[in-house]
Amino acid sequence: MTTDSPAKKRLFLRSWGCQMNVYDSARMADVLAPLGYAPVDAPEGADMIILNTCHIREKATEKLFSELGRLRQLKQAKEAEGGEMVLAVAGCVAQAEGAEITARAPYVDIVLGPQSYHKLPEMVARAGRTGRAVVETDFPVEEKFDFLPENSAPQGVTAFLTIQEGCDKFCSFCVVPYTRGAEYSRSAEAVLAEARKLVGQGAREITLLGQNVNAWHGAPPEGGQGWHAEGLAGLLRALAEIPGLARLRYTTSHPRDMDAALIAAHRDIPAVMPFLHLPVQSGSDRVLEAMNRGHTAAEYLELVDRLRAARPDLALSTDIIVGHPGETEADHEATMALIRRVKFAQAFSFKYSPRPGTPAAGAPHRVDEATKDRRLQEVQALLRDQQAEFNASLTGQTVPVLFTGPGRQPGQLSGRTPWLQPVHVPGPLSLTGQIAPVFIRAGNPNSLAGELAQQEKTAA
Repeated sequence: MTTDSPAKKRLFLRSWGCQMNVYDSARMADVLAPLGYAPVDAPEGADMIILNTCHIREKATEKLFSELGRLRQLKQAKEAEGGEMVLAVAGCVAQAEGAEITARAPYVDIVLGPQSYHKLPEMVARAGRTGRAVVETDFPVEEKFDFLPENSAPQGVTAFLTIQEGCDKFCSFCVVPYTRGAEYSRSAEAVLAEARKLVGQGAREITLLGQNVNAWHGAPPEGGQGWHAEGLAGLLRALAEIPGLARLRYTTSHPRDMDAALIAAHRDIPAVMPFLHLPVQSGSDRVLEAMNRGHTAAEYLELVDRLRAARPDLALSTDIIVGHPGETEADHEATMALIRRVKFAQAFSFKYSPRPGTPAAGAPHRVDEATKDRRLQEVQALLRDQQAEFNASLTGQTVPVLFTGPGRQPGQLSGRTPWLQPVHVPGPLSLTGQIAPVFIRAGNPNSLAGELAQQEKTAA
């Protein structure tokens, strides 16, 4: 493996999991660009392949090894032709299973956790010099964001920006504190600088990312001490002042960190979109306590009421886990009751599956798979109905849509409503990056269909 050739090298990146992983993959591409690596759409013939993994989903480790087995054949084929391929595993599975990866897949060249991807150029060089696997899964003292290149590839009309990593909540089912580490917040100055750069590259909407994003507590910018007490709310106010930035979102939030200032931000800052992902996980107080969520169902519902009082058009999405150890039919029905009460516009729902090293992994009173399957189907059927009902409620209304690019059909544009729904309309590509009023003709289960309410572009 060499790192000094100016020739263009092909880099294939595959990301699993959350939007933060997508963001991390983009930054890995940025740090490798000076070495001559350019992203490609397929792994065949690539000079470097990075699998950016997620440990949240079930059987994540086995899915990784299955993919590695397939890529080993590509690596061997390239070597047989006299070439070289660097194979790297990044992300949360790499952090948690680094030793197992090198033991079961010794052909992997690099294993790196989420806090180490700024070291990729050095790791590529070390792997080339030594011919042995390079493993970086420590939580480094230095801040990785300080070592990332200033130049980054444009993300487009909608962009993601990581402002916070890690989590201190230690929910019983969650591996994040063990793979991403303790909560860390980037400084406001760094966040604002990156946001301005994204807007300069054409972004009209920015989504702030964090495992526990509303716990952001980064240092304020020069002269900004006054708003620092507001936490994320203050940061949102500062971001909303960036010329050209029309929309702001953030994910993922924890109910315990949804304070009065942040609720007021949804009321007072027009750029903050009326859509919030607020995981509840269960509607049963007994299960919530076993999950170590730190709130009750009633407290969650009271928070929802406060948010909707501040922003009446607010739409909510959530996460639901069914079958946590010890969950009874009464607990399941409490979750169904909470879902009926809130009426979510979107949701992500999963069967509980144990993650090694988490408290729930060794908990007694496991729920059998058949019961988990049934409960998940009941939850998902109710959530699908609610999403379809919410989408249908916009039929006949005119809503502002941010157009992100061409649709699947010729002459079609795609965009997003303030509530994050995909919208497809006939229209010119010149509207890409603009916000225009759209008359909604049909609210489908997963998207909306409409037509431009007026042909001319409108200002954000």
